[in-house]
Amino acid sequence: MATVNLNPNGCSAPGTPGVGSSTSIHSIQGKDQWVKLNVGGTCFLTTKTTLSRDPNSFLSRLIQEDSDLISDRDETGAYLIDRDPRYFAPVLNYLRHGKLVLDDGLSEEGVLEEAEFYNVTHLIGLLKDNIARREQRPAADKKRVYRVLQCQENELTQMVSTMSDGWRFEQLINIGTQYTYGTEENAEFLCVVSKECANTLIGREVESNDRAKVLQQKGSRM
Repeated sequence: MATVNLNPNGCSAPGTPGVGSSTSIHSIQGKDQWVKLNVGGTCFLTTKTTLSRDPNSFLSRLIQEDSDLISDRDETGAYLIDRDPRYFAPVLNYLRHGKLVLDDGLSEEGVLEEAEFYNVTHLIGLLKDNIARREQRPAADKKRVYRVLQCQENELTQMVSTMSDGWRFEQLINIGTQYTYGTEENAEFLCVVSKECANTLIGREVESNDRAKVLQQKGSRM
C-alpha cells in the first residue's frame, strides 16, 4: 500500500508514548488530534483541525465522536474511503491552506467530482468558477486547424464515417482520374477537414492549415 507519510517516525500519530515513558497531557492531546485516512489504498495523515475546516463536509462529519457516518477501518485504524487518492490530495491540501493546487495530469473536472463527494462547499464553488471561465475564453485563444486527406472514390464513405471526434468535414475536391480498376476509371479526391484547437500548434499543423486554405481556394474555382 502506497503511503503519504507526513510523520518521519511512521504513519502512527505523533505523541505516542514509548515503553517506560510517562504519558503527559500534551502527548495525549497530540495523539487525539491526528487522523489517518486510507483513500483507495493510500494512507494520508492529517489533523482533525484540517478536516473540520468545512463543518458540513463529509470529512468533518466522519471524525465526530457522535458521527452518523459508518466507515470501516484498516488494520492501522485508518478510515477506509473508496475514492481516487490522486484527486483526494488537492481536496485535502485545499483544506490545509485554502489554495487549489493541481499537479500535472489532474483535471479540474476530476477534482470537482471529489469535492462534491466530500461536500467541500467553497472548493466546489471555486472549481465551478474556474471551469466556467476556461470555457468562456475568447476565440483568440483558439485556432481552427485544417488537414487535407487524399482518398480514392471507393474510400470516401469509410473515411467520413470513421473521422475522429472533433474533426469536421469542410470540403471535397475532385483532383481527376488517377487510376483504373478493371474496366472502370476511378477518381481521387482531396478531403479538407478542420478542428478547433488551443492556440499552441506545432509546425506541422500550421503547414496543414496553410495548405488546406490554398486547396480550398483552388477547389472554389473548379
